[in-house]
Amino acid sequence: MKTADYVLLTAAFLSFVFSVYLWFTGQRDEGLFVGIWVPSILAFGGFVRSAIRVP
Repeated sequence: MKTADYVLLTAAFLSFVFSVYLWFTGQRDEGLFVGIWVPSILAFGGFVRSAIRVP
């Protein structure tokens, strides 16, 4: 794994933790919104990795 992979995984994990924090502090709508970021960040990372590997 490269440094960029760690950055993307860290960003996804932090958004997940922030989403859980918002959910349990009573801000449920905001928690759901931030929770949607996790697959978006991971999909963006997959897109970037596939775009870099040009045949």
